[in-house]
Amino acid sequence: MKLNKIFLAALIAGTVGVSSCKEDFLDETQITQHDTEYFKTQDGIDALVTGAYQTLKFRYEYQWAYKMWHMGIDEFTGGNNDMADYNHYSSSLNSTQGDLATVWNTYYGLIEQTNIVIQNTPLYYNQSNANYNTRLGEGYFLRAYGYFELVKLFGGVPLKVEPANGKIQTYFTRASEEECYKQIISDFEQAYNLLPTTASQIGRITKSAAAHFLAKAHLFRASEGCDSWNGAYKSGDLEAVIKYGKEVLAAHPLCANFLDLWNYTKPNDVNESVSEVVLAAQFSDNSDSWGRFGNQMSLCYPSVYQNLAGCVRDISGGREFCYVSATEYAMEVFDRVNDSRFWKSFITCYGCNKSGDAPKWDASQAAYFPEGAQASEGRFKGGEIGIKYIVNAPEDKRFTDIDGTRSQLGVLKEGKLENTHTFIRYYADESFSWNVKKEERTGNYYTLYPHNRSVALSKYRDGSRNGYNSQFGCRDAITARSAEDALMVAEAYIRQGEAQYANALVYLNMLRDRAGYYAGEDRSKSPDGGQAYKNNSLGTGVANLDGAIYTDENTYYESNNIAETTAETKSVMHLNSVDDVYNMPNEQRIYKALNCNSNAEKMMCFLLDERSRELIGEGHRYEDLVRTRTLDARWHAFNDGAGQGIGNFDPSKHYYRPIPQSFLNDITNEDGSSLTAEQKQAMQNPGY
Repeated sequence: MKLNKIFLAALIAGTVGVSSCKEDFLDETQITQHDTEYFKTQDGIDALVTGAYQTLKFRYEYQWAYKMWHMGIDEFTGGNNDMADYNHYSSSLNSTQGDLATVWNTYYGLIEQTNIVIQNTPLYYNQSNANYNTRLGEGYFLRAYGYFELVKLFGGVPLKVEPANGKIQTYFTRASEEECYKQIISDFEQAYNLLPTTASQIGRITKSAAAHFLAKAHLFRASEGCDSWNGAYKSGDLEAVIKYGKEVLAAHPLCANFLDLWNYTKPNDVNESVSEVVLAAQFSDNSDSWGRFGNQMSLCYPSVYQNLAGCVRDISGGREFCYVSATEYAMEVFDRVNDSRFWKSFITCYGCNKSGDAPKWDASQAAYFPEGAQASEGRFKGGEIGIKYIVNAPEDKRFTDIDGTRSQLGVLKEGKLENTHTFIRYYADESFSWNVKKEERTGNYYTLYPHNRSVALSKYRDGSRNGYNSQFGCRDAITARSAEDALMVAEAYIRQGEAQYANALVYLNMLRDRAGYYAGEDRSKSPDGGQAYKNNSLGTGVANLDGAIYTDENTYYESNNIAETTAETKSVMHLNSVDDVYNMPNEQRIYKALNCNSNAEKMMCFLLDERSRELIGEGHRYEDLVRTRTLDARWHAFNDGAGQGIGNFDPSKHYYRPIPQSFLNDITNEDGSSLTAEQKQAMQNPGY
């Protein structure tokens, strides 16, 4: 019998096609072609586990990835390809939304695979084989991972810990969140006890990965989202977070420079194997590994550049689907003078790659020409900067608008035209705004809706793709890194009370000290994965260009309006006491916007802001704001979707995703009868 039986309209899928990425691991073998007898052999179990790894890619593969984990948060609002259901919590976010069923089916498919692994490994795998414990540990880890992904989105879900073995089951009840977390933590503990310290192959799950997710599961159970039932667990959970988080930090030292994580130059190079990475979804430039999707996260964040004169879409710049756009919060949360993480996470400069299409100086504006400009000559040329984003402060008086149209080619700096397409955060005499209401927007970033201009996240940029329009990214996607363990340990100490705040600062400072600039570091350069085009046989992928969109230059000095310096800023970034947390200048507007008055409120707010500074765009934010029950306040304070009239975050509803309607339609009562409308509603999450 083929392992492709449908379990509740693919609630439990069979094995999936395996996708290759590194040599000798995840080979391109269609294990769906095997029947269940094959999985009663050692080779079959090996293949089944290898196939299950495919699901680690799921969070990075297609539109569901953007929707579930990157939209509707404080850091990013709707972009050029806005998705109102998830970015703005419109009425179209409902149980019939197809991506919900895809998520549900995919993770239950993983659970069925791992149920088979956990059942069959003790029965059919040679227990004296060196891989025995590893295979069983991988099975437990991936089952826990599947259930953890589901419970974080949907709350309590049906628990099934035995394989179908060819039987179609249609009667299910939802387990409670408490029951789900017990199963998840138990499975991760089993994995922790079985998995090796060092992986035999790049990309394999290790004891550290289990420890990381144990820390995370315990932290989620100890958070506000579980407050209706977690009282008996909190104390032990917080101690577990500290224990496991410290273990991961010891085994996976932080990179010396934040840039080391993102300095991608080509597939499968050293950048993808740095010590800080605990687990990554494995992608590759081998087209056989892409399947239908490949790594598509590079499409989510880019700002649109191809419709600006002189700047043609190429491989180095990326394909700008622009599903999201950075909010004012995403810029304001950083100390942009001293914290290098902003400049190493965002793109503020783009090159000109087609001189013949570049805009020319207009003779009618000669009075505003900068020195050296000549009428009818190009304002810039190939190899020079063609687009700039100035991330300045509202107190900045340098920039004005030549004619009131807010054109990117009409920006005056101290009375002279900027030569580039220039996007300004604040013109002179504009006051600070969180950009919640249209009439309060500043500069020329957000004058258009949908937002197609913003500082764009650089963490997924990929110049190794096989064409300028290709959606198939090649770089690995970081699923877990030890920096998050430092943040989890810090949060656990904060949650233990004021007496432990000093211990929390130790772990926050691990990241803040690293985030500061080194003495001698060039602050004007911010290389990212776009540079991989230089090692790509296709180059920019477009004929007759005289430059590239990618450049490692940034607008650090022009944005901050400071003189060039090579002084270190680590001492400035360091937290000397909790008073630094309470009184940090760039935190004050955030504290005020969120009505944080007590020390405890400020500490947790600061912790979430520090998570944003470190992990922005890495797929954790939606879950963090859900588990801490801060998404309501932060979305309304910082996401301009709150002022668009498109939708509204409802805390009585939107802290959970709706259970897919296809599941509710396919399940039955114990006697085999279909659920009534009332029974379906009772099983659905509130409000849907």
